[in-house]
Amino acid sequence: MRGLSVVVAGAVLLAGCTAPAKEQSPVGSASGPAASQAPDGFEQYYGQALEWEDCEDGLQCATASAPLSWQDADAGSIELSLVRNPADGKDPEGSLLVNPGGPGASGVDFVQSDAQSDGSIFGKRLQDAFDIVGFDPRGVQRSTPVACFDDARKGESLAKDFDRSTDAGLQAMQEEYEAWNAACAENSGEVLGHVDTQSAARDMDMLRAVLGDDALNYLGFSYGTQLGATYAGLFPDRAGRLVLDGAIDTTLSSEEISHGQAVGFENALRAYVQDCQAGASCPLTGAVDDGMRQIRQVLDHAYERPYETSSSGRTVTQSLAFYGIAVTLYNQGSWPALTQALDEAINQGTGNALLYLSDQYFDRNADGSYATNSEEAMRAVSCLDDRATTDVEQMRADAAAIEKDAPTMGSFFGYGGLTCAGAEYPQVKQEFDLHAKGAAPILVVGTTNDPATPYVWAEGLASTLDSGVLLTYEGEGHTAYQPSRTCVADAVESYLVDGEVPADGATC
Repeated sequence: MRGLSVVVAGAVLLAGCTAPAKEQSPVGSASGPAASQAPDGFEQYYGQALEWEDCEDGLQCATASAPLSWQDADAGSIELSLVRNPADGKDPEGSLLVNPGGPGASGVDFVQSDAQSDGSIFGKRLQDAFDIVGFDPRGVQRSTPVACFDDARKGESLAKDFDRSTDAGLQAMQEEYEAWNAACAENSGEVLGHVDTQSAARDMDMLRAVLGDDALNYLGFSYGTQLGATYAGLFPDRAGRLVLDGAIDTTLSSEEISHGQAVGFENALRAYVQDCQAGASCPLTGAVDDGMRQIRQVLDHAYERPYETSSSGRTVTQSLAFYGIAVTLYNQGSWPALTQALDEAINQGTGNALLYLSDQYFDRNADGSYATNSEEAMRAVSCLDDRATTDVEQMRADAAAIEKDAPTMGSFFGYGGLTCAGAEYPQVKQEFDLHAKGAAPILVVGTTNDPATPYVWAEGLASTLDSGVLLTYEGEGHTAYQPSRTCVADAVESYLVDGEVPADGATC
């Protein structure tokens, strides 16, 4: 889920890890399953041959065809964009499909970023053992995309503030979402009604077959854990070695997701404030509670008098200030950037750094264009997967409960039911088994102070999955796996490459 953007973040602190217990799990072979695995009427998709072409950084790119609807073979087709980094080893195990999160994040960008940064995302053991394959899910960027507002109108919409305490403010908020969703319906075409997570999981099974793997090996982060768990629930007999890092608890409602994320970001912000105040150049004074109140004052100032910037007359509204703060909490390495932004806002009364950070969150380029359609895809997928209540009194009660538990950040997580106002397509009926009965062991990784996917969600997902195995990383930031974090990397890579399943409850 991306109630904020649920994407992979970077380094946190290193810690020790309990030794994994050895147990073997099946790996997907590259022997090439036939199109007979396809649902009736969809054989052409499972049987297609990809035409790989060399693209930059030593990677290979291809485009797959997928059905618009997995319920109607005659409804037409869409395109899925793929990239792979061929295995470096002599005896590769097959493909490892990866997803960076979102919904709406680009798997193509993800694999390309790793190649451009000399393997900072995927460890050498994974690169030796697997063809690492990234894809843009349906609705995302290079695949058949969701399109909504033009860039100028999108920027205007993302910067808007609303007075959620009044009926007029909620009406204005609803009208803005209705306008957004109407633009999506006008500019996206029929794909808009078919970008749900279950359809994307069915795409992954087709890709597994096309790539020549008998079982799916998969590394999913954040929303990618929901996608992976959905795949396991739909195709438990084809689930090979699945690692779900930064887990979403698939049993939770939209309201529970929003509440959990609000508390997660509140806790992460408190950890930042404590760290900041221990340094010499922190602009936040007093105790941690005082520092949290000062950050709230920055947010309130942005609502009452948006911060001026040197960027062509743009100002930092409360919404932009919130995202500028929140984006730094995904990664402890970004905390100094938050300190700089708060210092500028508090001591200079300007918002250049906050604006830069919010633009980073939304993938906004300096010329006002947007590098991705992640926001459009996120909202479209979310509205098909699950919808929060639209009852105003219930939304107000839920918002009050959120703000009680997250007084600094919580006001931005309420009234989620309005997001889908005017959406043309209804919520999709759940067709998968939450427990993924019969699947091989599924490794679920959780970070104890993850803001975007709180640790309790990892506990919940591991418990819900019949074969779930929980690995805990004690630290800050969103998601845990990275090559430099040796304990987590060893456990994840030993499972994916060797089938060694960590002991349930192992801690790094």
